[in-house]
Amino acid sequence: MLTSCVSGAQLSNYATFLTDPQMAPLSIVMTSLSTATAVFVTPFLSLLLIGKKLPVDVKGMVSNILQIVVTPIATGLLLNRFFPKICNAIRPFLPPLSVFVTALCVGAPLAINVESVMSPSGISVLLLVIAFHLSAFIAGYSLTGVVFHNQPDVKALQRTLSYETGMQSSLLALALANKFFQDPLVSIPPAISTVIMSLMGFSLVMLWARRKEFAV
Repeated sequence: MLTSCVSGAQLSNYATFLTDPQMAPLSIVMTSLSTATAVFVTPFLSLLLIGKKLPVDVKGMVSNILQIVVTPIATGLLLNRFFPKICNAIRPFLPPLSVFVTALCVGAPLAINVESVMSPSGISVLLLVIAFHLSAFIAGYSLTGVVFHNQPDVKALQRTLSYETGMQSSLLALALANKFFQDPLVSIPPAISTVIMSLMGFSLVMLWARRKEFAV
Protein backbone atom coordinates (compact mmCIF):
# COMPACT_ATOMS: atom_id res chain seq x y z
CA MET A 1 0.00 0.00 0.00
CA LEU A 2 2.74 2.45 0.97
CA THR A 3 4.67 1.81 -2.23
CA SER A 4 1.58 2.46 -4.33
CA CYS A 5 0.86 5.75 -2.54
CA VAL A 6 4.11 7.51 -3.45
CA SER A 7 4.99 9.43 -6.60
CA GLY A 8 6.57 8.19 -9.83
CA ALA A 9 10.26 7.35 -9.89
CA GLN A 10 12.87 9.52 -11.60
CA LEU A 11 14.22 6.35 -13.22
CA SER A 12 11.16 6.40 -15.48
CA ASN A 13 12.58 9.52 -17.14
CA TYR A 14 15.80 7.72 -17.97
CA ALA A 15 13.93 4.66 -19.24
CA THR A 16 11.80 6.86 -21.50
CA PHE A 17 14.88 8.64 -22.82
CA LEU A 18 16.49 5.33 -23.77
CA THR A 19 13.39 4.13 -25.64
CA ASP A 20 11.70 7.28 -26.93
CA PRO A 21 13.92 10.38 -26.49
CA GLN A 22 11.23 12.65 -27.94
CA MET A 23 8.94 11.68 -25.05
CA ALA A 24 11.51 12.50 -22.33
CA PRO A 25 10.13 16.03 -21.68
CA LEU A 26 6.64 14.60 -21.15
CA SER A 27 8.00 11.97 -18.79
CA ILE A 28 9.93 14.59 -16.82
CA VAL A 29 6.85 16.80 -16.50
CA MET A 30 4.70 13.88 -15.29
CA THR A 31 7.31 12.79 -12.74
CA SER A 32 7.76 16.36 -11.50
CA LEU A 33 4.00 16.81 -11.11
CA SER A 34 3.55 13.50 -9.31
CA THR A 35 6.48 14.34 -7.02
CA ALA A 36 5.10 17.81 -6.29
CA THR A 37 1.56 16.56 -5.63
CA ALA A 38 2.93 13.75 -3.43
CA VAL A 39 3.09 16.34 -0.65
CA PHE A 40 -0.72 16.19 -0.53
CA VAL A 41 -1.58 12.91 -2.26
CA THR A 42 0.70 10.57 -0.28
CA PRO A 43 -0.66 11.55 3.18
CA PHE A 44 -4.26 11.36 1.86
CA LEU A 45 -3.85 7.95 0.23
CA SER A 46 -1.93 6.54 3.19
CA LEU A 47 -4.72 7.67 5.53
CA LEU A 48 -7.38 6.24 3.20
CA LEU A 49 -5.69 2.89 2.51
CA ILE A 50 -3.49 2.26 5.55
CA GLY A 51 -5.37 4.20 8.22
CA LYS A 52 -2.34 6.25 9.21
CA LYS A 53 -1.59 9.80 8.10
CA LEU A 54 2.03 10.18 7.04
CA PRO A 55 3.23 13.79 6.94
CA VAL A 56 5.61 14.49 4.06
CA ASP A 57 8.39 17.06 4.32
CA VAL A 58 7.35 19.81 1.88
CA LYS A 59 10.77 21.49 1.85
CA GLY A 60 12.44 18.14 1.37
CA MET A 61 10.11 17.30 -1.52
CA VAL A 62 10.81 20.63 -3.25
CA SER A 63 14.52 20.12 -2.70
CA ASN A 64 14.18 16.63 -4.18
CA ILE A 65 12.56 18.00 -7.33
CA LEU A 66 15.21 20.69 -7.72
CA GLN A 67 18.14 18.35 -7.15
CA ILE A 68 16.99 15.27 -9.06
CA VAL A 69 14.89 16.73 -11.89
CA VAL A 70 15.33 20.46 -12.50
CA THR A 71 19.05 20.94 -11.84
CA PRO A 72 20.34 18.05 -14.02
CA ILE A 73 18.09 19.07 -16.92
CA ALA A 74 19.05 22.74 -16.71
CA THR A 75 22.74 21.84 -16.42
CA GLY A 76 22.55 19.51 -19.41
CA LEU A 77 20.80 22.10 -21.57
CA LEU A 78 23.32 24.80 -20.64
CA LEU A 79 26.30 22.53 -21.27
CA ASN A 80 24.96 21.44 -24.66
CA ARG A 81 24.28 25.05 -25.58
CA PHE A 82 27.51 26.71 -24.49
CA PHE A 83 30.06 23.87 -24.26
CA PRO A 84 29.28 21.41 -27.08
CA LYS A 85 32.90 20.21 -27.33
CA ILE A 86 32.96 19.20 -23.68
CA CYS A 87 29.63 17.39 -24.08
CA ASN A 88 30.90 15.47 -27.11
CA ALA A 89 34.03 14.49 -25.18
CA ILE A 90 32.23 13.11 -22.12
CA ARG A 91 29.21 11.61 -23.93
CA PRO A 92 30.82 8.14 -24.48
CA PHE A 93 31.42 7.80 -20.73
CA LEU A 94 27.89 8.69 -19.65
CA PRO A 95 26.08 5.38 -20.42
CA PRO A 96 28.39 3.20 -18.24
CA LEU A 97 28.37 5.90 -15.55
CA SER A 98 24.57 5.95 -15.52
CA VAL A 99 24.48 2.16 -15.21
CA PHE A 100 26.87 2.32 -12.24
CA VAL A 101 24.88 5.05 -10.48
CA THR A 102 21.62 3.20 -11.14
CA ALA A 103 23.10 0.04 -9.63
CA LEU A 104 24.05 1.97 -6.49
CA CYS A 105 20.56 3.47 -6.19
CA VAL A 106 18.97 0.04 -6.59
CA GLY A 107 21.37 -1.97 -4.44
CA ALA A 108 21.74 0.37 -1.47
CA PRO A 109 18.17 0.07 -0.08
CA LEU A 110 18.24 -3.70 -0.50
CA ALA A 111 21.60 -4.00 1.27
CA ILE A 112 20.45 -1.84 4.18
CA ASN A 113 17.28 -3.91 4.65
CA VAL A 114 18.75 -7.31 3.74
CA GLU A 115 17.73 -8.94 7.05
CA SER A 116 14.10 -7.94 6.60
CA VAL A 117 14.12 -9.02 2.96
CA MET A 118 15.53 -12.44 3.84
CA SER A 119 12.88 -13.02 6.50
CA PRO A 120 10.21 -15.75 6.02
CA SER A 121 7.71 -13.19 4.76
CA GLY A 122 10.14 -11.98 2.12
CA ILE A 123 9.08 -14.47 -0.59
CA SER A 124 5.37 -13.74 -0.27
CA VAL A 125 6.07 -10.01 -0.34
CA LEU A 126 8.27 -10.52 -3.41
CA LEU A 127 5.40 -12.13 -5.31
CA LEU A 128 3.02 -9.34 -4.32
CA VAL A 129 5.50 -6.66 -5.38
CA ILE A 130 6.02 -8.37 -8.74
CA ALA A 131 2.26 -8.55 -9.27
CA PHE A 132 1.84 -4.89 -8.32
CA HIS A 133 4.47 -3.55 -10.71
CA LEU A 134 3.48 -5.93 -13.51
CA SER A 135 -0.16 -4.84 -13.32
CA ALA A 136 0.91 -1.17 -13.19
CA PHE A 137 3.08 -1.52 -16.32
CA ILE A 138 0.28 -3.33 -18.17
CA ALA A 139 -2.42 -0.88 -17.06
CA GLY A 140 -0.38 2.15 -18.09
CA TYR A 141 0.34 0.67 -21.51
CA SER A 142 -3.16 -0.66 -22.19
CA LEU A 143 -5.23 2.28 -20.95
CA THR A 144 -3.06 4.75 -22.86
CA GLY A 145 -3.67 2.77 -26.04
CA VAL A 146 -7.42 2.92 -25.47
CA VAL A 147 -7.59 6.63 -24.63
CA PHE A 148 -5.08 7.92 -27.21
CA HIS A 149 -5.59 5.35 -29.99
CA ASN A 150 -6.02 8.10 -32.61
CA GLN A 151 -2.65 9.72 -31.89
CA PRO A 152 0.09 9.11 -34.50
CA ASP A 153 2.74 8.42 -31.83
CA VAL A 154 0.48 6.28 -29.65
CA LYS A 155 3.05 3.48 -29.20
CA ALA A 156 5.68 5.88 -27.85
CA LEU A 157 3.05 7.42 -25.59
CA GLN A 158 2.03 3.96 -24.36
CA ARG A 159 5.62 3.09 -23.48
CA THR A 160 6.09 6.41 -21.67
CA LEU A 161 2.93 6.04 -19.57
CA SER A 162 3.81 2.42 -18.84
CA TYR A 163 7.16 3.48 -17.37
CA GLU A 164 5.48 6.26 -15.41
CA THR A 165 2.83 4.03 -13.81
CA GLY A 166 5.01 0.97 -13.33
CA MET A 167 8.02 2.67 -11.75
CA GLN A 168 7.22 4.16 -8.34
CA SER A 169 9.46 6.15 -6.01
CA SER A 170 10.21 3.19 -3.76
CA LEU A 171 12.98 5.12 -2.01
CA LEU A 172 10.41 7.62 -0.72
CA ALA A 173 8.20 4.75 0.43
CA LEU A 174 11.20 3.19 2.17
CA ALA A 175 12.04 6.45 3.93
CA LEU A 176 8.44 6.83 5.11
CA ALA A 177 8.34 3.22 6.29
CA ASN A 178 11.53 3.59 8.32
CA LYS A 179 10.42 6.91 9.82
CA PHE A 180 6.76 6.38 10.68
CA PHE A 181 6.38 2.63 11.30
CA GLN A 182 8.00 0.76 14.18
CA ASP A 183 7.56 -2.66 12.59
CA PRO A 184 10.70 -3.38 10.48
CA LEU A 185 8.63 -5.63 8.20
CA VAL A 186 6.95 -2.53 6.73
CA SER A 187 10.23 -1.66 5.02
CA ILE A 188 10.36 -4.99 3.13
CA PRO A 189 7.99 -4.11 0.23
CA PRO A 190 9.67 -0.79 -0.70
CA ALA A 191 13.14 -2.35 -0.44
CA ILE A 192 12.15 -5.22 -2.75
CA SER A 193 10.21 -2.84 -4.98
CA THR A 194 13.33 -0.79 -5.67
CA VAL A 195 15.01 -3.79 -7.28
CA ILE A 196 11.97 -5.34 -8.98
CA MET A 197 10.84 -2.01 -10.44
CA SER A 198 14.28 -1.36 -11.93
CA LEU A 199 14.69 -4.87 -13.33
CA MET A 200 11.24 -4.89 -14.92
CA GLY A 201 11.52 -1.34 -16.23
CA PHE A 202 14.88 -1.76 -17.91
CA SER A 203 13.91 -5.18 -19.24
CA LEU A 204 11.11 -3.37 -21.07
CA VAL A 205 13.66 -0.79 -22.25
CA MET A 206 15.76 -3.52 -23.88
CA LEU A 207 12.69 -5.26 -25.33
CA TRP A 208 11.11 -2.15 -26.83
CA ALA A 209 14.41 -0.71 -28.05
CA ARG A 210 15.15 -3.96 -29.88
CA ARG A 211 11.67 -4.01 -31.42
CA LYS A 212 12.18 -0.46 -32.68
CA GLU A 213 15.46 -1.48 -34.30
CA PHE A 214 13.80 -4.38 -36.11
CA ALA A 215 10.93 -2.12 -37.18
CA VAL A 216 13.40 0.27 -38.79
